[in-house]
Amino acid sequence: MNKEHGDNVIISGAFDDLRPIQFRFFDEAAKLGKVYALLLTDTAVEKITGKPPKFPQDERLYLLESIRYIHKVIKTNNINPDALEYSADLNPDIWIVDEQSDNEAKRQFCKTYGLKYQVLKNEKINIFLQDKISLEKIKTSRKKVIVTGCYDWFHSGHVRFFEEAAQYGDLFVSLGSDKTICEYKGAGHPMINQEQRCFICNSIKFVKKAFIGSGRGWLDAEPEMNKLKPDIYIVNEDGDRPEKRDYCKKNNIEYLILKRLPKPGLPRRQSTDLRGF
Repeated sequence: MNKEHGDNVIISGAFDDLRPIQFRFFDEAAKLGKVYALLLTDTAVEKITGKPPKFPQDERLYLLESIRYIHKVIKTNNINPDALEYSADLNPDIWIVDEQSDNEAKRQFCKTYGLKYQVLKNEKINIFLQDKISLEKIKTSRKKVIVTGCYDWFHSGHVRFFEEAAQYGDLFVSLGSDKTICEYKGAGHPMINQEQRCFICNSIKFVKKAFIGSGRGWLDAEPEMNKLKPDIYIVNEDGDRPEKRDYCKKNNIEYLILKRLPKPGLPRRQSTDLRGF
């Protein structure tokens, strides 16, 4: 079958409590074609595992739909993890799984139905490379907006913040380095290293470019901001600091404070509360 954008790629699962390696899994899957994610409903997850998912269906759906590597999310009540449930929205060519999900039953299913089958090895998807494009060379068509933060243990609240901030222009995300976060929060922080956190943020479709701040303190993004020359600096209520206000006033940058509100219908999330969740 000839397709303009390659194969229709199928991935399936609960996609609950996503970790960095799963974002890399999505990235590698997208290199083979359009990714259709079959998302198990809360009912299906409970029937398969005997307990409800950590995050409800609507929240899992919102996060998946924000990931730039995923073309479409389709909810499914299929309780057989070793088979695909076909629908009018699904015209699969290849089923991609990770090493933990690989088994002979899936292989046999694909053979029976004429599908290609591929396993993405952990050693391949556990690599988090960052591009080296300088901020000065990134072309923008709208105002430049910057946000800063840890983005440790990524969750739906972060996505919502990015979504709202991106309404004001092309969004740039500066992440605190591992060293900076450790200085502020103490031993055991961050929970996820800077390369992985940066990769996750770059995976979100609302983000133009994410990078690791090279400075220190509350203005750890200052060296990069001096290069980027943003038009707007956006923070949430927890992130408002006098140092940030003063920098913006000095450099003629608009300073906006957004209320920390979840996507309507979803629970409020904080990374600190999710540690060990």
